[in-house]
Amino acid sequence: MSVRKDGEETRTRILEIAGDVFGEKGYRDATHAEICRRSGANTAAINYHFRSKEKLYIEAWQTAFRNSLEAYPPDGGIAPDASAEERLRGRINSIIRRVADPNNKSFEIIYREMVNPTGLLSEAMQEAIEPVRKGMKEVIRELLGEKVPPRQAELCMTSILAQCLHPVMRARRSGALKGPARSSGFEPREMADHIAAFSLAGIREIRRQAESGK
Repeated sequence: MSVRKDGEETRTRILEIAGDVFGEKGYRDATHAEICRRSGANTAAINYHFRSKEKLYIEAWQTAFRNSLEAYPPDGGIAPDASAEERLRGRINSIIRRVADPNNKSFEIIYREMVNPTGLLSEAMQEAIEPVRKGMKEVIRELLGEKVPPRQAELCMTSILAQCLHPVMRARRSGALKGPARSSGFEPREMADHIAAFSLAGIREIRRQAESGK
């Protein structure tokens, strides 16, 4: 094995384990020593590849989030020429599946960051999440029509995201997602279908009122 390939594999392994440790303990309680022990690397390797704990933390989250998008693309696998309603359903289903996946480390890290903030992830999160938000908002704007003020699209998106994140994050924290989904009363597809139907009904009503001049 070449030195370069061996170095890339070490770097990848450190990132994977760091995502686990930061997700389990948060930034402040995670240590280089534990990450080294669990990844089979040494401190010199971490310092060489990442320079600092801060940079390792940021990159571990970025990697976890990128992996989640690869597993569950933001469009939910819905074709771009599908109806706006189907595209919104796809995006909602994608969010639910990403958050509900117990192997998605990015949400574990975010949860720990919310409990004990460092501010280190703010810029990285903004950069990574904004394209996903923009894609959903564009679909919502299309559904609302031209007569509805742009602010309403932002409010609708906030409402949809809250519906998606709250129940699933609560299930993650209770450990309900570690076993079969049905055993906890939580089924991602059922939740996604409900949120989509509920949200689409609200969007239609907002559009109806705007177009009727109310």
